[in-house]
Amino acid sequence: MCHDLVVRQAHHEVYWGTLMTDTTAAHRPHRRLSFEWLGVAPFIIFAVMFLILPTLYLIGAAFIGRDGQFTFDNIAGLFTDQILAAYWISIRISGASAILGALIGLAVALALIRGRLPSGLRSAVMTFSGVASNFAGVPLAFAFISTTGRLGLVTIILKTVFGFDLYKAGFNLLSFWGLTLTYLYFQIPLMILIIAPAIDGLKKEWNEAAQIPGASQWQFWRYVGLPILWPSFLGTLSLLFANAFGAIATAYALTGSSLNIVPILLYAQIRGDALQNPGLGAALALGMILITACANIIYPVISARAERWMK
Repeated sequence: MCHDLVVRQAHHEVYWGTLMTDTTAAHRPHRRLSFEWLGVAPFIIFAVMFLILPTLYLIGAAFIGRDGQFTFDNIAGLFTDQILAAYWISIRISGASAILGALIGLAVALALIRGRLPSGLRSAVMTFSGVASNFAGVPLAFAFISTTGRLGLVTIILKTVFGFDLYKAGFNLLSFWGLTLTYLYFQIPLMILIIAPAIDGLKKEWNEAAQIPGASQWQFWRYVGLPILWPSFLGTLSLLFANAFGAIATAYALTGSSLNIVPILLYAQIRGDALQNPGLGAALALGMILITACANIIYPVISARAERWMK
């Protein structure tokens, strides 16, 4: 009888264990594809079609010779004098416009946010910066030709009113500094937009705490403010460099083929096969991708460090 009781108890536990397992399985949520992915699907499709796939194609084409065979000749062709000079002048223009744009943009943003300027001025400048940072290409080139060209408005005013001939002084819009000046039109607003949140993160309590032991404003910015903004400044600087290095429409519309920079050299190869070697053109594009990728990678790394500072 005791044995029958034990067996009956075992059957009872097995029954309820099976029932609980079935109930748990019935209420277990099924893994379904969230509809939230539909929101980012257009971006993913766009990135794959117009960024990832073309990049993979360029990587493959850079190592394919004219006979369709694998070769390193295209990569070796990047080290010719003409192409090295194009890369060097592109790096110089991008670096000059990035540094000047970052410094001027930082000064403007500090004046707007930390200065005693009217509050409405900040909204106006931010709105203008949002528009100007995306204003490039043929319209921007035409605007600078109309203002600082040989017969531009600013050139004529300086010559007739002040007796100063801009071009006799050595300035030329179709030159290194002319293109750098043109790039500053969208580099400065972009710097203002990106650095403004970092400046807003500077707490006023830090300035007040520095003033208690007698620190001046200069000492606060030297030992507290600028060291905290330094990572954000460097990250934005790398982003501005990448932004200028890949610009083609403004440079081509402004200088044509008179300035030997990499985007124009690549455009000439793609448009007319001036180099008579499609693989070398792919290698040119691959070199640009690597340089801009390095600059873009620096930005999130340094920005993450800046966010830790703000916390």
